[in-house]
Amino acid sequence: MVRNTASMQSLRDSMSQHSLASPSHIETTPDRRLSGSAIQQGRSGEQSHPYVNLNGPLPLHGTNDYTKSLMTRIATGQATAEERARWEEHVAAVRARPVSSVHNNAFDSPRALPTAAAMDQQQPAPLASPPNTLTTPQHQGHPNALAMQDFQMQLMLLEEQNKRRLEQARELQEAAAVPSIHQPVNAGQARVNPQFIRDMAIQGGGMRSNHQYALRSSRTKKATPTNADEYTEPFCKFLTENPTVFHAVDAVKKQLKDSGFTELSERDRWNVKPSGSYFVERNGSSLIAFTVGGKYEPGNGAAILAGHVDALTAKLKPISQVPNKAGYVQLGVAPYAGAPNTTWWDRDLSIGGRVLVKEGNKIVSKLVKLDWPIARIPTLAPHFGAAASGPFNPETQMVPIIGLEGAETQSTEQQAAEPFSQPSLLGGADGSASSFVKTQPPRLVKAIGNALGLGPNTYSNIVNWELELYDTQPAQVGGLDKEFIFAGRVDDKLCSWAAIQALLEAQDETEESSMIKVVGLFDNEEIGSLLRQGARGNFLPQTMERTVGALADHTPTSDLIGRTFANSFIVSSDVIHAVNPNFLNAYLENHAPQLNVGVVVSADSNGHMTTDAVSTAIFQRCADKVGAKLQVFQIRNDSRSGGTVGPMLSSMTGIRAIDAGIPQLSMHSIRATTGSKDPGLGVLCFRGFLNGFEAVDKEFR
Repeated sequence: MVRNTASMQSLRDSMSQHSLASPSHIETTPDRRLSGSAIQQGRSGEQSHPYVNLNGPLPLHGTNDYTKSLMTRIATGQATAEERARWEEHVAAVRARPVSSVHNNAFDSPRALPTAAAMDQQQPAPLASPPNTLTTPQHQGHPNALAMQDFQMQLMLLEEQNKRRLEQARELQEAAAVPSIHQPVNAGQARVNPQFIRDMAIQGGGMRSNHQYALRSSRTKKATPTNADEYTEPFCKFLTENPTVFHAVDAVKKQLKDSGFTELSERDRWNVKPSGSYFVERNGSSLIAFTVGGKYEPGNGAAILAGHVDALTAKLKPISQVPNKAGYVQLGVAPYAGAPNTTWWDRDLSIGGRVLVKEGNKIVSKLVKLDWPIARIPTLAPHFGAAASGPFNPETQMVPIIGLEGAETQSTEQQAAEPFSQPSLLGGADGSASSFVKTQPPRLVKAIGNALGLGPNTYSNIVNWELELYDTQPAQVGGLDKEFIFAGRVDDKLCSWAAIQALLEAQDETEESSMIKVVGLFDNEEIGSLLRQGARGNFLPQTMERTVGALADHTPTSDLIGRTFANSFIVSSDVIHAVNPNFLNAYLENHAPQLNVGVVVSADSNGHMTTDAVSTAIFQRCADKVGAKLQVFQIRNDSRSGGTVGPMLSSMTGIRAIDAGIPQLSMHSIRATTGSKDPGLGVLCFRGFLNGFEAVDKEFR
């Protein structure tokens, strides 16, 4: 909390240079009036006073020069009789003010204003005539002791006023926030002028600039080598609540907005300024967030963290309704990046994703996830011999069951009895608005429609959907000392989540930075990154070019973009294989990372990773600045290496790069394992890179 009053010593010194002028002779800064009915209406049951008004849009009492000087003269024993009378009148007005339950709940500071009853019990005697100089006002019996007590009470009052305004700004934050495209604003939802919130935050204090007003959450927690456990629960919650790539990106968007980031649209002209924080999404499944240093100049570089948010899954086919067999209702799904593999058998699976719904003359994207198990891929008992051993046909032997056949499904079963007898028309191709839902299992349409708040008569408003299976078991902490995290979709939401937290924690150093700090979360990495929302698309280079152009206020030249890329650095942050104690012979000695130690640098001599000696040295120097440990991994010569987004981004832009990620066990299983400290250790290391690269890069020029 930034205190509005100047230090007592500095004011006392200034008062020795001149006498105190009356209020009419003091030139004060014009007060910034608040607007908005939420503040102007006040609260019932609370009184106002000519000296103190916590409810109205008046300036903070005690922030003008006259009041601060009066407070100091009273506390230091230099006040005249008239000034003491003014002070006593003000104190009496403050003490007469009732303290409502609203204030008691809003302010939890140990220095909060005492209640009226408590004040009455410690009502001081009238002020004694003070001497001309102040020696030890805290000394018992000193004539200024009571004045100092009143001075301290005034400081507490100012803190209360500041907290009140900041609390109001936070309350209005949700009302003013731009709604997600997946959550349209209700018809009756109030709109709040963003300038109103900005004004409130400035009056409340604690905001350094217009880029750091009330919408930016104050982040006091920072990752250190010793507090990594504090990130375990938030990461587990993120995994559990966001099972699909669409949910993950939407959750990141909300967190960024809550932290003061401005959303940009690829369709619109960008207004990007130094000290600003921004993000842009593509397809609802990839996102790039960045902050611009306050000292940025066109041509300066960027510190970039790049990961991916997609994971192995099984996606519903365009026509997911399949003929029922043996009384079971089954679901047509297609593999995404090797799932469903055998680890998906006998798991409690549900369905989630995004749904396109017609609302009036608009098509709206909505997110959905069914919160109970819907599907299951049953195994064949080993008693059946060789048939239970595999290999298994993914098209015919790994089809999920989602229910039992009933009267409701008889008619659709008859229609699907001859699946090749009718044209395979997409929804809407026959001119019927409801034709899409006719190609899906009716009870699934009902479940999805109900989850979206649709009724039986409006299920036909579902235009299309993009749904997938996911494991419903939540992320959990395990191990004798809770040193593990057991969860699904760890690859690569682990590094992506840590990168976003690192970017948020790096905001405090934005003003003094001359670079751009970037986090890119891409889709489709698990299938080659070939689509427009993948890392092989133009998402990152185009975002960088548009950002540099907006900051330079002109179309960026090839020279400007070339200098920007040459001064930049990418950390390709994908998960790395942790050592498995049951398969030590699969690992290269001295290259086997462990959990709960730190981020791992991944090397490969055949170019599947971008790591080289220079990039390793740069990243090591950044890690050293925050006390982060680095491990190293390389595959054995008799095994093949995987790859990720680093080589494609680096080769496309010419930006220097390294592959470094957080270790995990059981990669590409439906349930993986990482260390409970690893999310926090990832935040620490990534923040060290974002904040430290600017200085480290100068060592390598």
